[in-house]
Amino acid sequence: MAAAKTTEHTEVPSGEHKSFPPFEKDTFASQLVWLAITFVLLYVLVAKLGLPRVGGTIAARQGKIDGDLAEADRFKTESDNAMAAYEKALAEARNRAITMANETHARLLAEADANRKAVEERLNTRLAEAEKAITATKTAAMTNVRGIAIDTAAAIVARLTGTAPPEAATASAVDAVLKR
Repeated sequence: MAAAKTTEHTEVPSGEHKSFPPFEKDTFASQLVWLAITFVLLYVLVAKLGLPRVGGTIAARQGKIDGDLAEADRFKTESDNAMAAYEKALAEARNRAITMANETHARLLAEADANRKAVEERLNTRLAEAEKAITATKTAAMTNVRGIAIDTAAAIVARLTGTAPPEAATASAVDAVLKR
């Protein structure tokens, strides 16, 4: 009997051909009314409950995006300001370094010039002392040369003539030659 019940529901009686229920003329108007009621009900539910939630989510996302963009702009402005301050500090440091280098260069040139002048003064003093010593040595040598010249002239004359000339005559002859 269970088999008979299942076939009753699924089999169409042999004499009738029933069509698909939405296409039957008798139920078409009532189905349209229920469709309209269901559509309006679903429309109201979506419009009153669903759309405000979706709109709120979209608004929240847009607010978050706008906030993030504003924060990014603020960070960009801060980083630009920091970069400008860094570049300014770097330029000031370069200028100070150049100034210090120029001051050091000028100071070292002045020190080198002072050292050079001191060395030149010492060298000039030594040169003057050396010239005095040379002059004294030359004078002493010339004094000795006169004596040597007198002795040599006397020895030459004595050898050539066999007699030694008087010392005064030899001295006067040597003085006459040295004066020329």
